[in-house]
Amino acid sequence: MAKQKNKETEKGSDKLLGVQWRVNDVPPWHLCGVLGLQHYLAMFVGSLSVPFVLTPALCVGEDNIAKSEIIGTLFFVSGIITLLQIFLGVRLPMVQAGSFAILSPTLSYLRLSACPNLLPPGLCPRCNITDNNSLITGGPEHRDLWQSRLAHIQGSLMVASLLEVILGFSGTIGFLLRYIGPLSIAPTISLLGISLFRSAAEKAALQWWIAVGMFSLIVIFSQYLARIRIPLPAWSKLRGWHRTPYPLFEMFPIILAMMIMWLLCYIFTLTDVFPDDPDAWGYGARTDIRGDVIQDAAWFRIPYPGQWGVPKFDISLMCGLLAGLMASTVESVGDYYACARLAGAPPPPVHAINRGIAVEGLGSIFAGAVGTGNGTTSTSINVGVIGLTKSGSRTVIVVACAFMIVLAVINKFGALFVTVPDPIIGGSFFVLFGMIVSVGISNLKDVDMNSSRNMFVFGFSFFLGLTVSEWLNDNPGAIDTGSEIADNIITVLLSTSMFVGGITGFFLDNTIPGTRKARGMTEISTKASTLTPYEKAEIKSIYGLPFCEDAMAKSRMSRYLPFCSGFEARDLPEVCETEYSGQRL
Repeated sequence: MAKQKNKETEKGSDKLLGVQWRVNDVPPWHLCGVLGLQHYLAMFVGSLSVPFVLTPALCVGEDNIAKSEIIGTLFFVSGIITLLQIFLGVRLPMVQAGSFAILSPTLSYLRLSACPNLLPPGLCPRCNITDNNSLITGGPEHRDLWQSRLAHIQGSLMVASLLEVILGFSGTIGFLLRYIGPLSIAPTISLLGISLFRSAAEKAALQWWIAVGMFSLIVIFSQYLARIRIPLPAWSKLRGWHRTPYPLFEMFPIILAMMIMWLLCYIFTLTDVFPDDPDAWGYGARTDIRGDVIQDAAWFRIPYPGQWGVPKFDISLMCGLLAGLMASTVESVGDYYACARLAGAPPPPVHAINRGIAVEGLGSIFAGAVGTGNGTTSTSINVGVIGLTKSGSRTVIVVACAFMIVLAVINKFGALFVTVPDPIIGGSFFVLFGMIVSVGISNLKDVDMNSSRNMFVFGFSFFLGLTVSEWLNDNPGAIDTGSEIADNIITVLLSTSMFVGGITGFFLDNTIPGTRKARGMTEISTKASTLTPYEKAEIKSIYGLPFCEDAMAKSRMSRYLPFCSGFEARDLPEVCETEYSGQRL
């Protein structure tokens, strides 16, 4: 009776969700195109901020061609890894994109690393000045500088990403998630968003009125006008051409705000409202500062491994990236459950979760080899798109991958977005990074915050992560153990606020006595013995590997391989499910 009741509850929840196309369904071709483009635009807006934050720290400076190439590389890699995730990974309609969790320790390392033959360390303006005080804007010396810094990120990321591969293929992730609860996740993600506030302030300060206008429009579109439906033309076999209401403001608030403010900056540039003196306030909002990049960029460019040179390795950066990858792994598991629910699919079994995490690790290794300067991870902003469009079809995501890859190869498309004035980007950061903070705090929704124990764990972890990292960022040479390697490792880890807050929350939450219910750690069963034959067949059709599923099911060895469908989870603890919503990190 209990199983029958649970099954009826699941069917009822699917009806409430109103899923039109489930995972294995294929919508009409014209709808696949529109829905795929929608996923691409949502992913593009969220991930575009990654290279815009990273390139200044790399000392790319005004080498706008390099910026366009890095942008194209990130989206090219994201498209390929998304395809791999769909066919060989968790097999849900998950989009892979840049990770802010990896970005945070990277920025800490770049602040620590010294410029060649120049002091103080990490200050790019000093790196960009030659002996005769002339600014390098794209010459061989300048490219050698930022490519050398990027090479260390590439190699370190490739080595650190082996952790995700091992966690996935060994099945360790199911065991570890039992001990990682909301009180560990909340300070980690919240501190990640707060650590990026400097990037938002620096870009917005170039022209505050444009930045304020940007985030004001986003707020108006996404919050006040979200329920307004705009009538747009549509076609169907039954009704032919007709008008249908579309949530335009709810779906594309950032794109709409960016287009409006970009046009406004263009008008103000033509009318000389913005000064043409580079030293004057407001010059950074002009649209003609980087206009030559579109003309100078090549039409087509295919990213390839080793395009920036041979990857290098730095153990201190690798340790910092390990912390970011762990946070990204836990978030991805939460995204898998949220995506399955919104797509009308059963919860992902253990073997699918293991494969998904392993593929994310392989994706970050590939990203390191090609040189995005960042890894790839599941993005919850696209999970939210599934909830809005009521389409959980894998085919739609395949179409979105086509947009990612094709438009990434067209290099002038990436160059176009390099010309967006910095204050507009800064204004969007206020919303995106603010969402990261709120996503972190939202993890406490199931935690008993009336408990002094839980209040202490969260508050102390959050404050310690914030203060220690800020102190070390202001005093980069404060750690002195007598070993330069040890100093760098400790400095990078402790200057990464999400690591300090996360590890503190993890330790306190698992050592201070408290019930799992009060700690917000709700559990769901992933054991095969609790599933009905219908549920087993549905799980096989959605999460089974293509072409070889039947052969693997007949093999006894597959029962002992954590990434195969024959794997039995009876010996593993039940997996902790934590739901996420909002901007992906």
